[in-house]
Amino acid sequence: MGHTHAMTGAIAWLALAPPLATLPLLNESSRFIDTGIMATALTPPELIAGALICAGAAMLPDLDHPSATIAQTFGPVTWVLSKAVSWLSGGHRAATHSLAFAVALGFGAHWLATTYPIGRDIMVVLLVGLALRAIGIGIPGNKAGSAMVNAGLTAGLYAVFLSLGVGYAWLGLAVGVGCLVHVAGDCMTERGCPVLWPLKAKWVLPWKIGIKTGKTFEQKILAPVLSIAIVGLLFWRLAPV
Repeated sequence: MGHTHAMTGAIAWLALAPPLATLPLLNESSRFIDTGIMATALTPPELIAGALICAGAAMLPDLDHPSATIAQTFGPVTWVLSKAVSWLSGGHRAATHSLAFAVALGFGAHWLATTYPIGRDIMVVLLVGLALRAIGIGIPGNKAGSAMVNAGLTAGLYAVFLSLGVGYAWLGLAVGVGCLVHVAGDCMTERGCPVLWPLKAKWVLPWKIGIKTGKTFEQKILAPVLSIAIVGLLFWRLAPV
């Protein structure tokens, strides 16, 4: 479900971002050093911003499903986009649930971050808003009120990141990781995913032990465990040494 994908995206970023930031290709340029991609310069605001963006990106593969959380997040705009993506990708859990899609979006986001600042900022705002929607931020039973709360919190968070000088050289990394985490999660369900699309073979857990989406295990056990993992990782990464 949406909240599970979002939480696993945040967990992946909090766990992987610091070691990934040491990769030579990500820190050899002074531009990346200035924007804080190096392991020693990945600031707390950047770590938190990345967790939110990665959580939002973990929803992107489900843009092929008109009934999914992401398709309902921004009203008719995302619904129409979802219908188009579903048609172009071959339906739910087809092209968008693959390694190729994750890599393409990761490189696309990186290009956007380094070429078009306005486009980069729009993507950041949309992904943060999507993450907040996925984890259930809002007013139960009140769609309009929830949308207003979501928009207000998203704008507030973006303003805070802007005031703290958060750089986005890592945007492509966060988007790519988020999409990959979504695909890995869906491979743990009964239906699996065509990880190596355009090959149609679906990857799934063996012996019919795939998780049933939305059932007791995901709602009552997995969600609390993931919540605890996020809190633990935040403490580990941000607590004073």
